[in-house]
Amino acid sequence: MRLLLLFSTLLAATTVAQDARVILLGTGTPNPEPDHSGPAVAVVEGANVYIVDSGPGVVRRAVEAGIRMDQLTRVFITHLHSDHTIGLPDLIFTPAVTGRREPLEIYGPPGLRAMVRHIMAAWTEDRRVRLHGLEPSIKDAYIVHVHEIKPGEIYHDANVSVSAFPVAHGSWKHAYGYRFDAGGKVIVISGDTTFSESLIAAAQGCDILVHEFYSQKGWESRTPEWQRYHAAFHISAPDLGKLAARVNPKKLVLYHELPMGQPPEEVRGEIRQYFKGEIIYGKDLDVIR
Repeated sequence: MRLLLLFSTLLAATTVAQDARVILLGTGTPNPEPDHSGPAVAVVEGANVYIVDSGPGVVRRAVEAGIRMDQLTRVFITHLHSDHTIGLPDLIFTPAVTGRREPLEIYGPPGLRAMVRHIMAAWTEDRRVRLHGLEPSIKDAYIVHVHEIKPGEIYHDANVSVSAFPVAHGSWKHAYGYRFDAGGKVIVISGDTTFSESLIAAAQGCDILVHEFYSQKGWESRTPEWQRYHAAFHISAPDLGKLAARVNPKKLVLYHELPMGQPPEEVRGEIRQYFKGEIIYGKDLDVIR
């Protein structure tokens, strides 16, 4: 009986540990589309939540996904483009007011410390009134620790190990993707990038690859100026298919979506020229296991 109970306990613990999953909090771009919040991804392992990027609407999307404010304590920023960071004040202050009980830890590229310092300065009066007025408050929740990172393992706890790898994103000097080893799964998030050999190396055989794209057919209808920009900063769907064929993820999840007027079927077709595995055209609040 004791052996049976021990086995059941171990089985339940294993089931929980292997429930690492991705929640797409935002699949959009700088384009203000109501159905697509700005880029943000939650990696969830048990009750532990790790946010990648903080596009517009990130906290409210987190609430829709069932994430509590006290779980919003760790954020990983891929690069400092506005569509990936404009939700940082939201992540810093909204949970502090509504339930976070500990400091916020933010990891990301050089320049992040200056960005957060300016955010904190901009809301100086807000913090003064909330922390020293009549409103009940938790001082630790308003503390932010910034960690400017380099490639390699940048974070680990009892649930996950997080590694950063450099990606090429146009003229950005520092842009990263992230690999999460969690609950027996490997989850890789591209951030914004062109075709990346470092991502291929980091993501080999991963369980879930969350990757950006633009439609080749849509791109062909753009002006030469926009064609030059997108080709230098992002990856076409056919090139993503070539990349995925080398990575061989169990699931390829599309986000930071730039279909440029093309339907999902067109985008999938462009990718399937080279990659025959499972492709998920991401929508906000999708949960991928």
